[in-house]
Amino acid sequence: MRVLQLTGSSAGGVARHAREISALLAADGDDVVLAGPADVVHAAAPAGYRPVVVDIADRPRPADVAAARAVRRLAAGADVVHAHGLRAGAIAVLAVRTLARRPRLVVTVHNLPVGGGRVRGVAAVLETLVARGADAVLAVSGDLVARMRGRGARAVARALVPAPERPAATVPPARVRADLGLAPDERLLLTVARLAPQKGLDVLADAAARLAGAGSAAAAGPWRWVVVGDGPLRATLAGRTAGLPVLVAGRRDDVPDLLAAADVVVSTAAWEGQPIAVQEALRAGAALVATDVGGTREVTGEAAVLVPGGDAGAVADAVAGLLADPARRDALREAARARAAELPGPADVLAQLRGAYARR
Repeated sequence: MRVLQLTGSSAGGVARHAREISALLAADGDDVVLAGPADVVHAAAPAGYRPVVVDIADRPRPADVAAARAVRRLAAGADVVHAHGLRAGAIAVLAVRTLARRPRLVVTVHNLPVGGGRVRGVAAVLETLVARGADAVLAVSGDLVARMRGRGARAVARALVPAPERPAATVPPARVRADLGLAPDERLLLTVARLAPQKGLDVLADAAARLAGAGSAAAAGPWRWVVVGDGPLRATLAGRTAGLPVLVAGRRDDVPDLLAAADVVVSTAAWEGQPIAVQEALRAGAALVATDVGGTREVTGEAAVLVPGGDAGAVADAVAGLLADPARRDALREAARARAAELPGPADVLAQLRGAYARR
């Protein structure tokens, strides 16, 4: 089968997912082209697929006409076009609809549109175009499935987006904690996230301030909150947490070691699909506190303490409660490992794609 994977600009998991399934399909014998911006398609060594540069930006612009023509040329010989994201999906719909031999078109919707009225209005137009123009829509969370069904999608299902495999932890937790500068009696809180608006960093900062207050400190004891990741809000977060026991550590390559050493892992996101960091925390057997937003509950099941999105007080109270309750932390770690064993893997993704790609 000849498959064209198409993705736009992405600083998060969308492009990574497109690369991963391109490699998965190529390994299963398909002839796969991955098309998208140069920094996306060349971000990793191709694993059996062919990278082709097509400049798809994250906002509409005149160059979209050239991008649609390039996609049309690539799609002309394909059996399936699989686009990732609303922008790439809309361009794919416009590119393939007048082909004499139209390939099957699948679009994965990865994010909930956020922003002002104009941004949401443009997103609504793109969602409707994709929902009505694609043969099948995959969406990364149940709320997006319902949203796309409401826009008119004929066939829509929850996409499977497993976290990529990472090496197991190799450094003893005591050494990890010492290298971070923690005192022997300090507890380690950990957040791994792209430092961008979707990750609820204002909630993180407010929760840290509340946790440092007199009411929570007695229950929690001394702690340090380490935030791993990079992004446009790194300096803002560092400024918001100045004077608090928070370390904005930037990008690091030792996430498995950090997860294994953490007393509590925290996600304060405003919205998530199938959060990779949450999946990795479950695999590591972490005691996890997360905001109950988007598809997070679909990932964690009962293996995490879930709190309302945007509620810094609830985050602080949940973290303080876990720090004061070792037995509860141990129970959550056991539940996390069990839940991780139930999450989908590459074979499940491949089976889903085969079903989505099959002509009805």
